[in-house]
Amino acid sequence: MMALAGVAALAVTTPLAAPGAAQAHGAAQGTPPSTPTAYGYGGAVSTVDATATAAGLDVLRHGGNAVDAAVAAAAVLGVTEPFSAGIGGGGFFVYYDARRGTVSTIDGREAGPASMTEDTFIDPQTGEPYDFQEARVSGLSAGVPGTLATWDAAARRWGSRSLGALLMPAARVAQRGFTVDATFNQQVAGNRDAFGQFSSTSELYLPGGQPPAVGSVQRNPDLAATYRLIARRGADVFYRGAVGRDIAATVQHPPLAADPVGTWDYPIRPADLRLSDLAGYRVRYPAPTTSDFRGLTVHGMSTPSSGGTAVGEALNIIEQAGTPDSTVGVLHRYLEASALSFADRNRYVGDYTPQPVLKKLVSESWAAKRACQIDPGRALAKPVPPGDINASGCTPATAGAPVENGQSTTNLTVADRWGNVVEYTLTIEQIGGNAMVVPGRGFLLNNELTDFNFAPTQGDAPDPNLPGPGKRPRSSMSPTIVLKHGKPFLALGSPGGSTIITTVLQMLVDRVELGMSLPEAMAAPRASQRNTAGIVAEPAFHSRYGPALTALGHQFAEDTPELGAATAIEFGRHGAMIAAAEPVRRGSGAAAVVWPARR
Repeated sequence: MMALAGVAALAVTTPLAAPGAAQAHGAAQGTPPSTPTAYGYGGAVSTVDATATAAGLDVLRHGGNAVDAAVAAAAVLGVTEPFSAGIGGGGFFVYYDARRGTVSTIDGREAGPASMTEDTFIDPQTGEPYDFQEARVSGLSAGVPGTLATWDAAARRWGSRSLGALLMPAARVAQRGFTVDATFNQQVAGNRDAFGQFSSTSELYLPGGQPPAVGSVQRNPDLAATYRLIARRGADVFYRGAVGRDIAATVQHPPLAADPVGTWDYPIRPADLRLSDLAGYRVRYPAPTTSDFRGLTVHGMSTPSSGGTAVGEALNIIEQAGTPDSTVGVLHRYLEASALSFADRNRYVGDYTPQPVLKKLVSESWAAKRACQIDPGRALAKPVPPGDINASGCTPATAGAPVENGQSTTNLTVADRWGNVVEYTLTIEQIGGNAMVVPGRGFLLNNELTDFNFAPTQGDAPDPNLPGPGKRPRSSMSPTIVLKHGKPFLALGSPGGSTIITTVLQMLVDRVELGMSLPEAMAAPRASQRNTAGIVAEPAFHSRYGPALTALGHQFAEDTPELGAATAIEFGRHGAMIAAAEPVRRGSGAAAVVWPARR
């Protein structure tokens, strides 16, 4: 049966799919070139960056476990991928404990300050929502960071090394520097006018008023010192001490440049984030979302992420809708299920969504009510309405909502020799966050609070994603661990704003439904249907499948160069692993194993 063909066994002899040239971040330290796919045993690491992957692998080789390696790699990503992640942001951590056979999660999502209200993003002068960029590049957008608390909690609960020891590799990278690649240069260039408004950001990322040149060495001694301070004094120095005071001061009094680089069309607005907000921050440990798909058990992240429910619901709809006999039929069903699950996600999912509602959204009975709308020969008109959570039968509701379009984030996947697995997605939201480097500390603040809806989107119905004091904005991050017969089969995740959900979902469809190998699923062209009139697709997807899907009534929006930058590990017999990263997207990723297999 086609749906099960790709699950039968892990073939460690599968050829690499579309290998791409790497641009190693770590050349300043002699880091080996990144390889997008690795086969072997004893543990594995996959990230978007060769230096981070090398740091995680070194921890595994010296006896550390998957949590140790994940924290060390994430800390390095805060140096080499500072516009996507870092201690100024937040994320979601999913962990498989091999000894207990359980999946646990940490919600390290950023939280709104106590001063936040439903009207925070409404201009009091006009009564209208702020323009996105006006809200983003301001103190208003910065939530209380959760990343460091996540690392500390994970290391204490499941790690074998201290947080301080795990920060040291990243501190050395920040001090010694790394080689700037084209992606780093382009990300600074894309933020030049925003970064140029702040003295601390300009000093670090706009030397001479220009982005760091490709091939130059980027150093960040302030971040190195911050990591070392945390290593000595613990996370409290961040949440209750000197670093926290500097974060609050940056939000309350943005470090405006006396002589800005570039121009900015909006006033830089301060906000009232206080040290008490940081001191009150706590990570959460929600139960993972769980759904069954083709004999597999899929575990994801619960609220405030919508990733677990949206991926789980879509997979259930796909299974309920039957098994097409063609690739186009599978992709048609994937796109329709995506739109239906996004409609429900927008209507019902937010930080405070009740557990009974979340469980219903990932139930087989709910999927049956949604799958009955899919016509194998004709696409639904988009946007589709959400389902009525209280109704029976194949009856849609009437209210809808747009999707948020966050661009940045990073993801990593780690497994160790004992069978423990970490899937971790972390972010500062937009590429470059809110554009403010905390003076003297070397890290950017997030703009995560712009993931709230600025104004009500549900008509007369309650909107689950409006701002509020202490509330965490809805996310699309979808770190996912898939079990087969109770053991890890596949762990995967991706950056990409709201397209994270569709990237993870499509990779599962490609791997499980279409029987692709993991490297093939990683390299396959992608499309994203988030309940919008037009499908956003990579050019290769559009050219390959567009005509047949258009004939079914699907519409395509303007193509996008790339969707996602995934990482994944697949698990086979006798401890065999395939670690996979992107061969091309975002300059290619880096995968490695402790003991490479002979090929």
